[in-house]
Amino acid sequence: MPHDHGHSHRSGGNLKVAFFLNFAFTIIEIIGGLWTNSIAILTDAIHDAGDTASLGLAWYFEKLSERGRTPRHTFGFKRYRLLGGLITGLVLVAGLSFILWQSFQRLLNPEPVNAHGMIALAVVGILFNGAAVLRVRKGSSLTEKVVSWHLIEDVLGWVAVLIGAGVMTIWDLPIIDPILSILIALFVLWNVGRNLKNVAKVFLQTTPESFDLAEFEKNVNGLPGVTETHHTHVWSLDGESHVLTTHVVMNANSDRDGILQVKHRIRQLLDDHDFTHVTVDVELSGESCVSAGE
Repeated sequence: MPHDHGHSHRSGGNLKVAFFLNFAFTIIEIIGGLWTNSIAILTDAIHDAGDTASLGLAWYFEKLSERGRTPRHTFGFKRYRLLGGLITGLVLVAGLSFILWQSFQRLLNPEPVNAHGMIALAVVGILFNGAAVLRVRKGSSLTEKVVSWHLIEDVLGWVAVLIGAGVMTIWDLPIIDPILSILIALFVLWNVGRNLKNVAKVFLQTTPESFDLAEFEKNVNGLPGVTETHHTHVWSLDGESHVLTTHVVMNANSDRDGILQVKHRIRQLLDDHDFTHVTVDVELSGESCVSAGE
């Protein structure tokens, strides 16, 4: 069965752009955080340094996923895309946890900040991260979805910094800096958790949520000559490319043309779903099933 690698090429390009934008801005952030004495900026700089490394890994795994099948990797390397998304998500959770801890410390002991410098950095931050979001949000892989929340978090963070710094240029309220950091971190943690849950489902080989297994088996059992289906297994390689295997029992007098017609009809039932690997094993009534297990 031919495979379309267009999604992987686009994903790799999106992650590449996000990596270099993130790397460049991390350097700017470190310098700017020291200059403004802002805990929001310094903690985000540390968080972005870790995210730059994880984005590099995600980009590498995305490129690796484009490789074809081998005797050791008979489905190819698509599942490596999940590994990139998992690492990116876990690093983001760790970075956000560090931000929360630092913000609570600063909440108890507010320190004066350079509000005008924060405004300048916030504008640059919105431009850098906004450009990356627009690029990565076009993707559909789970890795890109996790990465996009990292980038959205950064954009929201800089919008909050811009608003907070604007307020602090009018009133002496340095406590705004850590409060905004805490609220943004909690919001993004919730969304990252949802995406990591989806990654975990694919790792655990659960049936894709878009596919109704019961309906599929009902339709197969209704095909001419089919008496039963069993050992049907459905899972996803990377959240986008799915796999299905099933055993179909047909009437004992079924001929070759009838068997081929049933296989063709089964493939048609899957046309609206992203199945790249489909295996249909046909047995005739009275034959023993050769499958060793469920």
